[in-house]
Amino acid sequence: MAGILWDYPTMSITTADKKKRVVIPLARPGDVFDVQQQDEGRVLLVRLVRPQPQVRMTRAECLRAMATAPLRPKIGWNELRRLTREP
Repeated sequence: MAGILWDYPTMSITTADKKKRVVIPLARPGDVFDVQQQDEGRVLLVRLVRPQPQVRMTRAECLRAMATAPLRPKIGWNELRRLTREP
């Protein structure tokens, strides 16, 4: 057993390389972290959880939503011209 070397030491100490990267043994590829500097020399990493993607609307649902949209004009162009033009 004396000849076995681990990829990561069992201590919670890590060293930054020239590109300011550190290895976090518990992190998985693709994990996203929020880096917060608490004090001089103290950094807190918070793992961010990605929200689940919402199910996309079907074509029929999109057309129904556009038809019932509250921002749709309720008057025609001719009536709009009549209301906005000077007499």
